[in-house]
Amino acid sequence: MDLYFLENEFWYGACVKYGVKMPIDTETEEELDFSTNKTPNQAMPLLVSSKGRYIWRETGFCAKFNRGTITVPDDCQVEHPGKNLRDAYLGAMERHFPFTGKMPARELFEKLIYNSWIELTFFQNEKDILEYAEKILKSGMPAGVLMIDDGWAESYGDWRFHSGKFPEPEKMLKRLHEMGFQVMLWVSSYITPDTVKFREAESLGILVNNPDGETYITRWWNGYSAVLDMSNPEAQKWLKNQFDMLTRIGVDGFKFDGGDSVYYREDNQTFGHVTPDEQCRLWTVFGEQYPFNEFRASVKAGGRSLFQRLCDKDHSWGDSGVASLLPDTLLQGITGHPYGCPDMIGGGEYMNFQEMAQSRLDGELFVRHAEIACLLPGMQFSAAPYRVLSREDFEAVKRSIQTREEYLPYIMGELEKTCVNGEPLVRYLAYEFPEEPVEKITDEFMLGSRYLVAPVCGKGQKGRKIYLPKGTWKRDGELLESQGNWIFADSVAGIPVILERMK
Repeated sequence: MDLYFLENEFWYGACVKYGVKMPIDTETEEELDFSTNKTPNQAMPLLVSSKGRYIWRETGFCAKFNRGTITVPDDCQVEHPGKNLRDAYLGAMERHFPFTGKMPARELFEKLIYNSWIELTFFQNEKDILEYAEKILKSGMPAGVLMIDDGWAESYGDWRFHSGKFPEPEKMLKRLHEMGFQVMLWVSSYITPDTVKFREAESLGILVNNPDGETYITRWWNGYSAVLDMSNPEAQKWLKNQFDMLTRIGVDGFKFDGGDSVYYREDNQTFGHVTPDEQCRLWTVFGEQYPFNEFRASVKAGGRSLFQRLCDKDHSWGDSGVASLLPDTLLQGITGHPYGCPDMIGGGEYMNFQEMAQSRLDGELFVRHAEIACLLPGMQFSAAPYRVLSREDFEAVKRSIQTREEYLPYIMGELEKTCVNGEPLVRYLAYEFPEEPVEKITDEFMLGSRYLVAPVCGKGQKGRKIYLPKGTWKRDGELLESQGNWIFADSVAGIPVILERMK
């Protein structure tokens, strides 16, 4: 069916990875094919408009935008619940993905998150994990949630601590808890072939199969593995039994990686006869039972109590790095994923850090990433700032942490509302100011309805231009009256420009 843009209408939605493409307007010539989620992040079968309309289909779909015309499948639902972007989102959310009153563990927002990936990569081990935690505290950074990443287990699917790398895991977990850390472990839905756990899972019939009935082996970023069939209740039971053994010895939760739709096939044989997207969705449904959770890839998981990270970003200023953080986070909010995390600060692509000498690390970029992240729902470090940064840049990162502490009571109060009413913490200006020409602004945001936040996102900038919507605003004790003006604001490295909305 063909739909036509209304006057001055802008569209947002689909896949979070499309954040830098948003909004879509009458000049856009673009095909967004999310019939299956081919991106490494969250996807929802939803488009919402600044004029109060939305398009929904229970499964993904392809939307073609051709300079004012939108072509979508005939069985899409097209609804018009209101007049603006907020109305469109709330109308879609209430009907298709209502929130339940639950949210992920509060500590994921109240504390900083530290991921061991960039410091240790695949060489996770007990001695270095404890040293990582000790150095965090010695640097003056607070304890938080520590994620032990890929490499801690015996093998994929055998979710026990590797006996050689982690000889005394219970003692390690107890020590980390005494230091003030909660501990999460990286897990995936894959199983290493030619292992005892693989043979066990195959004999139980809980693996995804090929059309000929043989076990399906997928190629993912770490090689070739069998895949758990999450549509099979016995597979979920088998996995939960392993995770229960870990939680009994002190593990607080899990970083659920993998499960991406692209690592399944349409012709897979599964217990529930499900699609790749449905396998991905079931992976998130399983993980939601653990309040300490993190997901990177998901399908139709809007409204769920899941902590959802942006995919690994490059250590760069462009659209594959820092420039995508706010656009992607804003799109998370308007598609029902409010509990977001803007990747690991400095970038999560670990090869960037291995390939560049420390002298080539862009300390300014690291600082600005922290500045962008500090008032978003989650703030996560991996590359240790006290190791890779100069003293001056590390102090700037500490300013970001302090800024977060100052606004944390407000952030937590808003997130407690979010889990009930579904309204995102991080909002497009168009969400709050539908009568103003702000639809294309994606490098500043509203934090709830009270604060306008504008981080510096460009290299070498000492301040930035800001669109200040109509009304009375306060910055550093000074009242500013605006009729909808662009202003220039100086910036202290590590602290975004923050204005409080008075009326």
